[in-house]
Amino acid sequence: MQSDAIKSKLKQYNLQSWSKQKGLNPIPVEKAEGIYFWDYDGVRYSDMSSQLVNLNLGYGNKAIGDAIKAQVDQYCYIGPSYGSESRAELAEKIISLMPDSMGKVFFTNAGAESNENAIKMARMYTGKNKIFSRYRSYHGSSFGSGNLTGEPRRYPLEPGIPGFIKFFDPYIYREAIEFKSEEEATKYYLTKLEEQIVYEGSNSVAAIVLETVTGSNGVIIPPKGYLPGVRKICDKYGIMMICDEVMTGWCRTGKMFAFENFDVAPDMVTFAKGVTCGYVPLGGVVVSKKIAEYFDDNLLSCGLTYSGHPLACAAGVACVDYYKEADILGNVNKVGKLLGEKLEAMKAIHKCVGDVRYIGLFAALELVKDKDTKEALVPYGKDPEGIMGKILGKLKAKKFMTYTHENMIIVAPPLIITEDQLTEELVKLDEVLSEVDKEFL
Repeated sequence: MQSDAIKSKLKQYNLQSWSKQKGLNPIPVEKAEGIYFWDYDGVRYSDMSSQLVNLNLGYGNKAIGDAIKAQVDQYCYIGPSYGSESRAELAEKIISLMPDSMGKVFFTNAGAESNENAIKMARMYTGKNKIFSRYRSYHGSSFGSGNLTGEPRRYPLEPGIPGFIKFFDPYIYREAIEFKSEEEATKYYLTKLEEQIVYEGSNSVAAIVLETVTGSNGVIIPPKGYLPGVRKICDKYGIMMICDEVMTGWCRTGKMFAFENFDVAPDMVTFAKGVTCGYVPLGGVVVSKKIAEYFDDNLLSCGLTYSGHPLACAAGVACVDYYKEADILGNVNKVGKLLGEKLEAMKAIHKCVGDVRYIGLFAALELVKDKDTKEALVPYGKDPEGIMGKILGKLKAKKFMTYTHENMIIVAPPLIITEDQLTEELVKLDEVLSEVDKEFL
């Protein structure tokens, strides 16, 4: 098929997610390699968001492709109740990367399903029903994970499921209170969280679900002591601590999993995206040994036709091995340092950049109308003049491909990116920010 035919069929027959369907103009992609993809006219685009922050190892990874082909030659599918070598091997590899307290993996197809099943397990294990999650969070858009989600993408699911309680992130940049230190902020946020748990009835709360680092809603990094403090609150009240590592897992933040940055061990960890880098869909829930032992004698009322799909698990085995063999963490920490330095330089010179937040190769630029008042470039949940869309269009014109959310620009390139490649791409971002300074402030 030619480019125009592909585009025409997509627009006629395909519903595209998170979009008004009228006026869509998808780029037909002919080929891809490394951090780049090409359209049918030979134009090269740079993927600076790893698609949906999942293509951690970039395009065309031969090790993953070969593993999938080998599994195809053996068999493509066998049900979850049968023994699959790739399923067994991947589960073992994942547990080996976790704290000693973790016991088993339940495989799903994607991140939303991982979070759905984690909250089901927490309710079954604790016998309690309320689930706490944060306002500036995204955990998926299916009914359970969508009720976990705190931002506007949950609105179509409302009225929601009873028992889902929201609390606020430690979002220091936008807090009305001026804290003297991160520790002071941590004390404030933990005090308010515990107060809310008490008022909700601490004996009714099954789990607290957190993106370890809040992702698309602004790469909000928890202040010092915050996550260990949440861990203590969970221990005090018998609440399960669930870390959503769907976006932050698999080397993205400079550690294999983001919670390792904060000296904390969750009761459950949900994952997806980077476990196969999108080559085949896969997600999962890692549970503690205590939870795993509970289901030795109690029914695990969770099930999926494609749980631990052999093709996906084969891709996962190759992917996890590649992270180690290619020293991806080493590259993330080296190139991530450069990313942080260049973003700080942009913040210093551009009027529109109110804040930059980064950890590993996971970053967001927060755009404002005024640095002193911190007024967001677009109101929360709204963009009546389409400003962020126009900014995204300017980046696209320079073949710098990423996405925006609220007043944030996300920068999360494939973890294989080199310092030279990053430098080349950030020049484009810098140029667009200069245009924003002139046109929208």
